[in-house]
Amino acid sequence: MEKLPKAGIPAIALIILLVIILAKSAVTMGSGEAGVLYRTFDGGVVTDEPALGEGFHFVAPWNKVIIYEVRQQELFEKMRVLSSNGLEIQIDASVWYKPVTEELGRLHQEKGQNYLERIIQPAIRSAARSVVGQYTPEQLYSSKRDAIQEEIYAETKKIVEPQYVQLNEVLVRDVTLPATIKDAIERKLNQEQESLEYEFRLVTASKEAERQIIEAQGKADANRILSASLTDKILRDKGIEATIKLSESNNSKVVVIGSGESGLPLILGNN
Repeated sequence: MEKLPKAGIPAIALIILLVIILAKSAVTMGSGEAGVLYRTFDGGVVTDEPALGEGFHFVAPWNKVIIYEVRQQELFEKMRVLSSNGLEIQIDASVWYKPVTEELGRLHQEKGQNYLERIIQPAIRSAARSVVGQYTPEQLYSSKRDAIQEEIYAETKKIVEPQYVQLNEVLVRDVTLPATIKDAIERKLNQEQESLEYEFRLVTASKEAERQIIEAQGKADANRILSASLTDKILRDKGIEATIKLSESNNSKVVVIGSGESGLPLILGNN
């Protein structure tokens, strides 16, 4: 085997060195990722330049790139908080969040990659304690679920957004009360519902009775008016009209003889 010329050894070493440098310098950001550049000999974390976006980047081998996920992420949190009357309530919530890409350098410099534990978790717990402490268990169980969700979101947002974190949503998935309190509330709600149904039946029956009274009074008034208007002369005229119509019928035989006690003709006939 032939020996390499002496000039070839440095060339090979240089090529190997260049390969190592290129490997150390090549950084690829995946989908939904961004990178914070740390310049070892030039001021540390870069905060005045945009973060490195998705794709391939060349970075000096003595510098570092810290990779962050900048897509929306979800935190599941179970919290035990006190209601306004001091009872312990369990809140199950989901938090949708993401770092502010434009401020990623400052986020890394001030909070670091564990910003979830340093910012978001303390913020959501503090907001939940503050909001739930304003309500009774009855309100939390029935009508105030949407209200506390919106208020916890607003309180959490005020805390995290000045710290380079974007809060998209807070979802209260469940509110768990002590079993004894839950049973008492359910009994109370059932009793209230039964009371409302009973009151509705009473109101309905009362309205129906009023309707019947009004209807009966109307009929009585109509009969009284009709009776007052039916004079002997009107009855006699109506009888004459009926006799004339009967006499004009082709299917009737009519014999008129004198008149009855009322002054109307006597009518005898068959079909």
